[in-house]
Amino acid sequence: MSRKKQPQNLWIKILYLFLIFAIFVGTNLYYSDWIVNQIKTGLSINNSIFSLNYVQNTGAAFSILHNYPYILIVLSVLALVILFSYIIRHAGTMSYVGIFWLAVMMSGIFCNLFERVQLGYVRDFINLKFINFPIFNFSDILINIGVIAIVLLLLKRTQLKQL
Repeated sequence: MSRKKQPQNLWIKILYLFLIFAIFVGTNLYYSDWIVNQIKTGLSINNSIFSLNYVQNTGAAFSILHNYPYILIVLSVLALVILFSYIIRHAGTMSYVGIFWLAVMMSGIFCNLFERVQLGYVRDFINLKFINFPIFNFSDILINIGVIAIVLLLLKRTQLKQL
């Protein structure tokens, strides 16, 4: 009986992965379009915490590899293939929490990849005012939150194994 539950659980987790991924991709792309269009038609937010400044970023963070878009595309595709493959191979032993945060991170990678391929650049628009930091977008937030959550999950798991 346990043999039947594990494959069913595996497919449920893979379906969960794609559902979370699709929700975050759709939401991210929709609201990025909406905000960029609002900025272009005159929306202005500029307070002591952040401002909206639309820029077309042809590189990665801090303009890294701005003259090498194909390297960024290849790295993004490679990251997505590795992460999807890992989850599909290990979904049976992974927690839903781990799958959720990997899907969040992967949706951010995918959205930046999508914009880079479709537009030739990534649309950045969030400018933090209280720190000297590059302008970024929702995808960057998803990637960073996903990475932080995964690191915390791994640290928690390592810590529990040491007890």
